[in-house]
Amino acid sequence: MNRYLHLTVRLLALAFATVVIQEVALSQISIFGVSADLTSLVVMSVGLLAGSVAGAIMGFGTGLLVDLVLVQTLGVTSLLFIAIGYWSGRLRELRDPAHALVPLALGAAATAFAGLGMALMQFLLGVESPVSVLLLQQIIITVLVNSLIALPVYALVRRILSPVLPEDPRRRRRRAYTTGGLSPLQSPSHRLGPIPRSSPR
Repeated sequence: MNRYLHLTVRLLALAFATVVIQEVALSQISIFGVSADLTSLVVMSVGLLAGSVAGAIMGFGTGLLVDLVLVQTLGVTSLLFIAIGYWSGRLRELRDPAHALVPLALGAAATAFAGLGMALMQFLLGVESPVSVLLLQQIIITVLVNSLIALPVYALVRRILSPVLPEDPRRRRRRAYTTGGLSPLQSPSHRLGPIPRSSPR
């Protein structure tokens, strides 16, 4: 129980720090006319590391903070980030990807989803934000910029959360197999040793 409490505290602190860094620092740095989107990368990283439930909770909290800071319609960013965190976590739970470039590809996908989703939500809400070639160009550049920082962000989030992450039973079993543990393919007879044969009469 203490592990889950510590994980919750770290997620809250991480969400707050992410939004502050994004709005105070990164939003002031322009690269080819756009700024990096740290929030979507952090939500993706939490889902990929801690699972779908933690990812969805992180997405909701981070999105709510973004909406409050930017004084925009509450719940819009949360809805998008919940989807990012949840499906990143589901990928971990269903596929357990181990390739080192998975955070890069997933970070690019999360950034594109957040950008396109926000444009669509604003259009549906009647906000004057015309969908144009310029907007699509900005989203593409943001995806490229986020792809460059996706791996460092994932590594930093993993470093912050790894002491309090619950251990995945599948990885524990896999580690037992690779270190000489018992494989489920072995039959009970192999565990007990060879069965003595009866002598012929």
